[in-house]
Amino acid sequence: MSLDKPYLDIPGTTIFDAEQSRKGYHLNQFCMSLMKAANRERFKADERAYLDEWPMTEAQKQAVLARDLNRCIALGGNIYFLAKIGATDGKSFQQMAGSMTGLSEAQYRDMMIAGGRSIAGNRFVGEDGDAQAQHQPQGQPHRPASA
Repeated sequence: MSLDKPYLDIPGTTIFDAEQSRKGYHLNQFCMSLMKAANRERFKADERAYLDEWPMTEAQKQAVLARDLNRCIALGGNIYFLAKIGATDGKSFQQMAGSMTGLSEAQYRDMMIAGGRSIAGNRFVGEDGDAQAQHQPQGQPHRPASA
């Protein structure tokens, strides 16, 4: 019996709950491995080979290779663990967040300084606000990553 999850109706938001945690366990463990310089070097030298050392799903591996952070989150990734991928690539958290919203780093920064996204049209899934899936990169048809 699944639990009632009323928070699934929050547009543009994936809640990292127990189900997401179980789904993304190995993906998140891979991310944490990037805290060690030797592992970052191995990953950067041959990303696919390093990913294949982890019992992640093929979809998770493809999302990492494509640096599709929205897809990684949908597949159980936690943004705080996924930040290790961005750091390995030399990206700031602000750059990563911008890429997840379809905005440039400067546009994302300016939006956040101005108070973030408006609540108008973003209270429930199905409205037409700027945080709704149809207006976000994750709302577009998923393109498989090239290996």
